[in-house]
Order: sequence, then structure tokens, then C-alpha cells
Amino acid sequence: MIVYGLETCAICSKACKALAAAGKDVDFRDVRADPLNEAELAELIAEFGDRLVDRTTNDYRALNTWLKNSEAEAQIAAKPKVMARPVIRDGDAFYLGWDDAVQEALCSG
Repeated sequence: MIVYGLETCAICSKACKALAAAGKDVDFRDVRADPLNEAELAELIAEFGDRLVDRTTNDYRALNTWLKNSEAEAQIAAKPKVMARPVIRDGDAFYLGWDDAVQEALCSG
């Protein structure tokens, strides 16, 4: 299982701890230190579309107008911190965020 996020993200940390406590083998990848390559980003965009960009952050608001009007891939490539997180890959299944439904799906089985 891979958790994509930021080292400094409290929700990512909480998700990793809960998954480990549930007995999952978790690899964490900081997308700022180790950015997604084109193929990885394309796979996540195909799965989540525009939901992959968190438009509520200061980092998103700081993007220039051209980037704000660009595709999600360009926004995340230019500023990895705008990616919604965590993104969790469990085999062929993907999850976005750490809400009750994601916790139930990943920690209760």
C-alpha cells in the first residue's frame, strides 16, 4: 500500500498511523520531495479527475491565473502541494482523503 501526501500533513500522518495499526504494510511518499512522474500523475487524474486538486488551500490561491485555468496535471506538476491528500493506493484500488468511508474500507478488513 502506498500513501501519497506531504511529510508535514497531519491527516497523512494520521492515516499512516491508523493503517499501520490495522496491520497494513504502508509505504509513504512525500510528493513534494519525490514528485509524481507523468505516468503516475496521469493514472491519478484518470481515477479522480479535478478532485485531485485541493482548491481550498493558500497554495492553490497563490497560483497564477494561467495555472489556475490549466489542467489539474499542470497545477500539480507546478506545485505538488495543491494535490488533495492523502491519496492511497491499495493494489489496484485508489482512495482520496481520509474520511470515514476510506477508514472503514481500509482499516476494517
